[in-house]
Amino acid sequence: MFIVKRAIIMAAGIGSRMQAVTLKTPKPLVKVNGTRMIDTVIRGLHNNGINEIYIVVGYLKEQFYQLKKDYVNIHIIENPFYETCNNISSLYVARDYLEDVIIIDGDQIIYNDKILEPSFSKSGYNAVWTDSNTNEWLMSVDNGVVTNCLRNGGAHGWQLYSISRWNVEDGQKLKKYLELEFIKNKNTQIYWDDIAMFCYPEQFKLGIKEMKSNDIIEIDTLDELILIDSSYKKYKEI
Repeated sequence: MFIVKRAIIMAAGIGSRMQAVTLKTPKPLVKVNGTRMIDTVIRGLHNNGINEIYIVVGYLKEQFYQLKKDYVNIHIIENPFYETCNNISSLYVARDYLEDVIIIDGDQIIYNDKILEPSFSKSGYNAVWTDSNTNEWLMSVDNGVVTNCLRNGGAHGWQLYSISRWNVEDGQKLKKYLELEFIKNKNTQIYWDDIAMFCYPEQFKLGIKEMKSNDIIEIDTLDELILIDSSYKKYKEI
């Protein structure tokens, strides 16, 4: 059994699908029903005893420094590549902290803190079983091990969510292949998750952490935001 010792929160993106809300506020700092999305992530981590937290920032990065005043043991890592590269660049700049780590996007709303529990038996992702069709990444699992991942989704599988845990061995491999792809191969337009799922799947033996769909909400668009917080309807009129 492994125990998470630190967290990396990915928060560098522009959030273009939520404009005009994100024109002046980075997406993780957008308030939903009065609470910033990233606060639900940080508090969920704290409630699980995960207090060493690294936040990777880029777009409107100055606004994130307030978090260092709001919480203890928050470390800000600036991603200078966020405007021209995909999120592989964000994990690349945080690659020195990839041992016994939980990696999570900052633009999610955590409703059930238990999904961030620090103990894990295999590196891998939180996932929700779905029988219906989804466009999200969909994993097949056999005897607790991920055997395949469909980038374009499907049905009757485990939908991958942006919460993952990595032990020391797998974290070191992740760091190695991040450096290889991002620096040597200049593969800058992929997701960092591509490393283990599609670029080097034979190097990892991943598992999943099962959760329920109502444990977490990922908000990708303005319309999805309005469904949860109707105060944002005014942005549709702009």
